[in-house]
Amino acid sequence: MSSKLLKLRKLLAEQGIAAYIQPVHDEWMGEYPPANNRRVEWLTDFTGSAGLVVVLMDKAAMFVDGRYTLQAQNQVSHDYEVFNSADITSQIWILQQVESGAKIGYDPKLYTKGMLEKYRSLSLVPIKNPIDELWENRPIAPATKIFVHEVKYSGELSQSKRERVAETIKKTGADAAFISVPESVNWLLNIRARDTENTPLCLAGAIIESDGGVNLYVDESRIDNELRKDLGEGVKILKPASLADSLREFEAKKMLVDGQAASVFILDLLKEAKVEVIEGQDPCTLFKAIKNPVEISGMRNAHIRDGAAVTKLLCWLEKQKNITELEVVDKLFALRKQNELFVEPSFDTISGSGAHGAIVHYRATPESNRTLQQGELFLLDSGGQYFDGTTDITRTIAIGTPKPEHKTSFTRVLKGHIALAMAKFPEGTAGSQLDVLARQYLWQEGLDYDHGTGHGVGCFSGVHEGPQSISKRAGGASLAAGMVLSNEPGYYKAGEYGIRIENLVVVVEKPSGENSRKFFAFETITCAPIDKNLIDFTMLSDIEKNWLTNYHDWVKTELAPLLDSEEQKWISHISS
Repeated sequence: MSSKLLKLRKLLAEQGIAAYIQPVHDEWMGEYPPANNRRVEWLTDFTGSAGLVVVLMDKAAMFVDGRYTLQAQNQVSHDYEVFNSADITSQIWILQQVESGAKIGYDPKLYTKGMLEKYRSLSLVPIKNPIDELWENRPIAPATKIFVHEVKYSGELSQSKRERVAETIKKTGADAAFISVPESVNWLLNIRARDTENTPLCLAGAIIESDGGVNLYVDESRIDNELRKDLGEGVKILKPASLADSLREFEAKKMLVDGQAASVFILDLLKEAKVEVIEGQDPCTLFKAIKNPVEISGMRNAHIRDGAAVTKLLCWLEKQKNITELEVVDKLFALRKQNELFVEPSFDTISGSGAHGAIVHYRATPESNRTLQQGELFLLDSGGQYFDGTTDITRTIAIGTPKPEHKTSFTRVLKGHIALAMAKFPEGTAGSQLDVLARQYLWQEGLDYDHGTGHGVGCFSGVHEGPQSISKRAGGASLAAGMVLSNEPGYYKAGEYGIRIENLVVVVEKPSGENSRKFFAFETITCAPIDKNLIDFTMLSDIEKNWLTNYHDWVKTELAPLLDSEEQKWISHISS
C-alpha cells in the first residue's frame, strides 16, 4: 500500500474523519492546476484534468467521467477502485461505505456551494487540506510576471470592459462583484501571465465596484511600470492575504457573487465580513464568451497559421517509418514554435496510436510511448496558445491501409461532424439542443461517445471556456454570434482504436427567418485537411460530399502561401 495513503489515513484518523474527498481541481477551479496544486496527482499518479478521490480508513476510490476511465485504470494503483461517475456517484458510494453520521472531511477552498449540495445527505466537516500538510518538497506557488494583453489582440481597452461590467453590476442592485475566476479577471484587465501550463493566466481574484474601480489581489512585485501605467488609477493592487480585511470595507453593502464559481471559503469570508451576497452569474462571463471583431479576426488568423503547422506535420508523418507517439508530439511542437506569435500548447498533446487512441485524454509518457504501426489508426489532438488566439484540433489518421471497420466508423463520425457544422438554428438555442446532430449516425448503430460534442474556447485564454457548450446535458447558455466552440464527435473501441474529428467553429448570424427572427450558424475556422483515406464515400450524401470539397478547397487556398512546394503537392493530393 502507498505510504502516502497510509499517512493520509493516519492524519484523518487523528481528526476523527471517516472519509476525505479531494477533487482534481484547485481553489481556482481550473482543470490545469499549477504543480503545487496537483494534489490528486501527488497522491495517486492520476494526471487527468477531472476527477475525484475518496479516501476511507479501509478503502479508496477514484471517480472519473467516461473520458478518463481507461486512463485512471492505467495510472492509479490497486489501492484505488476506479469508477465511472455515470455508473455510480461518489456520494452514493460513500453512503454505502460509512455509518450514518460519520464525519466526511473536505477542503472548503475547493468546493462551491453547488458542488457540496450533492453531498447534503452526508455529515460534511470543513478541514484544512491534509494533503498540503503531508506533501514534502511541494513546489512553490507560481508568481510569474504579469504582462499586458495588447489591445491589438484583445480588441477593447480594459477601461471600456470595466465600464460595461460596472453597468451590469448596477442592474443587479449590487455595489460590487467578486470575480473569482482567473479567466474573467485576466479578460477584464487585459492581463496575462504564465502561472499555469497551457493557459496563459495570472491566478488571481478581484473585486470590481459599480463605478468600475477594481481591487486586484496579487503581489505588487509581479507588476512592472508598463503594466501599472496600462491598468491606470482605477485598479488597486492588494496582497492576496489582505482579502479578508478588504472585504470588511464592504460591510452592509451588496456584492454580486457567482455561486457556481466562488468557493464556500469565499462565501464564508463574505458572511464574516457582513457583506450581503447577491448570487448571479459572473458579470464578465458572457462578455468574455462573445468575441469582438478583433478577437474573431485574430482567432481566424491563428487557426490558419496553426493549420499550416498541423498540415506540415501530417505531410512529414506520411513519410516516416518507426515513428513514436512522443516523436510526433515533439515535431508538432517544433513546427508551432516557428510562429513568432506562438506562446505554448493549449493543452498536453494527445498522441494516441492504436489502442491508446481509445483513451480519450491519453498522454504519451516515456513508459507508455509506442511506435505507430501499419494498419492502425492514430489520433492526434493538440492546440496552441497564440497572442491572437487559442486553437484546438483533432485529426485521426490511417497509418498505412485502414481496415473496413475503421472507414465505416470514421465516416459515421464525419457525418455527425458535418451535420453539426452545417446546422442553422434560431436565437435562444442552446448547444444541448444541437448535440444529437453529431451523434445521430452513431446512435443508429447503437454506438455513442462519453464526452461532450463541443466546448467553448477562449482567446489567448482557456481552451475550455463557458458558458457555451454542446453536450447531452440539458440547459446551458444560448448560443450567440461571436462565441467560439469545438465540433468534436468521436468513437472509441476500447483496446483497439479511437476516432475523433475536431474543428473549431464561430457562431455567426444568418439571414432572418419569418417574423424577422434571428438565426445563427457555425462557420468553421480550423484549417487542416481531413484524412480522406478513412472515408467511405458511399456512405456520404451529395450535400456531405459538397461540404467536404468546399472545406478542402478553402484549406488549400488559405494554406498554400504557408507551405513549401512539396507540402502544397501533398495537400493537393490528399484533399482532391
